[in-house]
Amino acid sequence: MHEGGCECGALRYRVTGEAYGTGYCHCRICQRTSGAPAQAFARVHADQFAYTKGEPAVFISSEHGQREFCAICGSQLLYRGRQAPFDVAFNTPTLDDPSAFPPREHVWRRSRLPWFETADTLPRKD
Repeated sequence: MHEGGCECGALRYRVTGEAYGTGYCHCRICQRTSGAPAQAFARVHADQFAYTKGEPAVFISSEHGQREFCAICGSQLLYRGRQAPFDVAFNTPTLDDPSAFPPREHVWRRSRLPWFETADTLPRKD
């Protein structure tokens, strides 16, 4: 079991189970909503993720999915696909122990900012 939450503590969550996908997302939506060149994430089955404190604000970020975040401090915690509601992708830096789910790949590389490159040897997908 792993726990995490937003910066101000108004939202807390629990993950029960292991991720079946982890990585860095380089898509433009993640860049804009996180304010970073890439967003570290872990994907789990939806029934393995639960909020334990507070209710998230929801932003429909595209026709594909929504972002869930703290309405008080603005911390983005989760991406929930609208076409694949059986899983969620949470932002691993929001975990109490972010090292629990290390990235295993880079996704949406075609949107990578040209001035940002990591020095790892993880697989890269467009």
